[in-house]
Amino acid sequence: MNKTVPAGAAILLDFIRETEVGRKDRASYDVIYANRQNRLKRPLTTMSFGDVVDAQEAWSKSHGSSAAGAYQFMRATLIGLAKEIPSIKRTDLFTPDLQDRLGFHLLKRCGYQAFVTGELSLVEFGRRLAQEWASLPVLADTRGHQQQMKRGQSYYAGDGLNKALVKPEKVEAVLREVLAVERRPLEEEPAAPVTESRAASKREAVARSGRFWTWLLTAGGSVVTALKELNLVTLDWRVQLAILAVIVGFAVYAISSMPVVREALGLK
Repeated sequence: MNKTVPAGAAILLDFIRETEVGRKDRASYDVIYANRQNRLKRPLTTMSFGDVVDAQEAWSKSHGSSAAGAYQFMRATLIGLAKEIPSIKRTDLFTPDLQDRLGFHLLKRCGYQAFVTGELSLVEFGRRLAQEWASLPVLADTRGHQQQMKRGQSYYAGDGLNKALVKPEKVEAVLREVLAVERRPLEEEPAAPVTESRAASKREAVARSGRFWTWLLTAGGSVVTALKELNLVTLDWRVQLAILAVIVGFAVYAISSMPVVREALGLK
């Protein structure tokens, strides 16, 4: 499937392709009406867009229909698409990629965007799809191409050529799946890995800080020096504790005043 086609539209196009030609594999893109592709001199997907359009005129007379490709494009449809999409050239190969792009354009023409946003009802969108692809049924009683149609009939029923090839319930199920995919909120990135990554980064920044290690070693050295020079072991334990608290307090203040440490501790 062409990468420019949204996930929901890709699901719908796969369904339409299988309904129209009876398969959705790579070979489905080479099918022409009545499965007469084996009579072609070369595979449809190796022909140019212009060559396909030119050949379809003869197919209409000999086969009864000009339908070609995975989405059974009629000759008039391809001519119309070439006018609507300026980038399409007669020399472009009729590849699966191009057919997917054209198929998606037809979905948009049927009101795909309005359908996924809720502006177009499922029944109405289904009716428009049935107008574009004769193998799809209408999802409610409606006026068809030639007569009044009942739910489940092809929009073109009665023309002696077309009929619905799938049940309306299946179409509705696929359309609901399309809505579920298109309306699914984007999954948020897990917070834990990001937090852990940031924490690790901050720890690394602190670990690499020369100032941090200087103050830490200074604090440790100060405590050792104080114990030796002041002969604190002869003082009352309360006095010893007070002196050590002052020394350590200054060291902690100096270290915690460092921006990188404050950031690591989550302080402003």
